[in-house]
Amino acid sequence: MTGYLGSYATLGLLLLAAVLFFVTAFSANRVLRPGRPADPWGKRTSYECGIDPVGGDWAQMQIRYYVYAYLYVLFAVEAVFLFPWALIFDRPGFGVTTVVEMAIFVAVVALGILYAWRRNILRWT
Repeated sequence: MTGYLGSYATLGLLLLAAVLFFVTAFSANRVLRPGRPADPWGKRTSYECGIDPVGGDWAQMQIRYYVYAYLYVLFAVEAVFLFPWALIFDRPGFGVTTVVEMAIFVAVVALGILYAWRRNILRWT
């Protein structure tokens, strides 16, 4: 398809194919599903490793789980920032500048780790 409207025709055909796939999938689901789904006894009861649940449904979470999750996110973001730095590092004119910027960034993160270590935040027990 060439010309001015060729790209729009391609997009229109793609959208038509997507709609047809959607309608076909949901129609097949409607045709192939059981007419009267089984509802066995005890299907909606809670299950806790084969024993009956005891006590209320409210349980207090300890803060250390959230601290570990926050630290994981912090280091994952640090890793995301390291990839573009590694790509630019070998380009001419960026060597010293990028090393200094990344040294500052890693120093700030290292200070955070040092602070967490000194405050015994990383100790599990």
